[in-house]
Amino acid sequence: MQSRWNGDEANRFIQAALDAGQSQALGLRIYTSRIIGQDPDLVLHGGGNTSAKVTDADGNEIMHIKGSGWDLDTIEAPGLPAVRMEPLIAARDGGKLSDPEMVALLRSALLDPASPNPSVEALLHAFLPFRFVDHTHATAALALANQPDMRETVQRVYGDRLAWVPYVMPGFDLSIEGDKVYRDHPGCEGLWLENHGLFSFADTAEASYELMIEFATMAEQELARAGVTLEGPQQSDRDADPALVERLQAALTRPGSPFAKGLSLDYRSTPAIRRHVSKPEVEDIALRGTVTPDHVIRIKPFPLILDAGASEAEIDQALAGYIERYTAYFERNAAKASEPKTMLDAYPRVVLVRGEGMFGLGNNAKSAKIAGDLIEQSTRVMNAAEAYGRFTPISEPDLFDMEYWSLEQAKLKSA
Repeated sequence: MQSRWNGDEANRFIQAALDAGQSQALGLRIYTSRIIGQDPDLVLHGGGNTSAKVTDADGNEIMHIKGSGWDLDTIEAPGLPAVRMEPLIAARDGGKLSDPEMVALLRSALLDPASPNPSVEALLHAFLPFRFVDHTHATAALALANQPDMRETVQRVYGDRLAWVPYVMPGFDLSIEGDKVYRDHPGCEGLWLENHGLFSFADTAEASYELMIEFATMAEQELARAGVTLEGPQQSDRDADPALVERLQAALTRPGSPFAKGLSLDYRSTPAIRRHVSKPEVEDIALRGTVTPDHVIRIKPFPLILDAGASEAEIDQALAGYIERYTAYFERNAAKASEPKTMLDAYPRVVLVRGEGMFGLGNNAKSAKIAGDLIEQSTRVMNAAEAYGRFTPISEPDLFDMEYWSLEQAKLKSA
């Protein structure tokens, strides 16, 4: 992976921040957040988060942290709201916080009450004793993170530079566990989150960013060592069958469908996608889950799978089977939930066409494109993960907890 750091560009962001009465650190935080967000092999569509700690004129420590609903690739100062550090640090030694309690704490710490909600991982950013903290879902790292029993491999590849964090639900629990792991490994330069992604941290924006690039590159090198070629981002190079598109639109827009008032389709057919959808075992792989937990909010836990050239009756039958499968998924997991859950719509957000390609679905072109971008990256991750070993994402109960997590639902509604 190539670094995008450019000193002249960084200085322009510093000067822009100073001209606006902001800190040099915030200017650099905006700059490195953008170059992270502009690399589709690091984060996509609101994924990942970044922070910077500064001391104000009165000597108080504050932290700028990515706000919910903002994408790193275009982030501006309002997307990095400032929070007071003191109450956040105090939460480390307090009792367990529920999701609403954590959100209330973060909002009460905002310097500007009109700011967006701070990232759900804000507490972990606060606990880590570094001025700059970066969190990404790097493609190469996901191919390795979604493998079973990878702790020893991560130790072999990274030594003591990365500390291993077992999968924990994002939010308060991850913040506490990540802080504990860091304190047990005080010399580490980042965290490896099982089934989730990477953290890097340093006292300068450039150092934290360059560590992230280095760690992602080391993941690429581990894949290469095992003979696995990690494909880069690819452009779709084939169009969908117009007859299939027409039949799919008819099936998905009938009365009662969430797409009855509007459906957009984003078709992708790249070499990597065709390799994925042509596998005899593609259904088994596709039903295991998403490549990073938060993707489930955008694309559901599994796709609708069709044969190329499926008739309208066959699409209707497959869709009925999907709804039945999704309803069963909801019922068996909701029965174990600690609070009542209301089922979301049971329609797919991804359609996989065997041997041909994949559709991202949405109520508008933007949401369909987001689904399309996620499946493009996901197929590259799954191809590499299967070539390396076995694609093994988080368990179904954990995936359900993420899909039906109140904080993630609030984020999606906000977006």
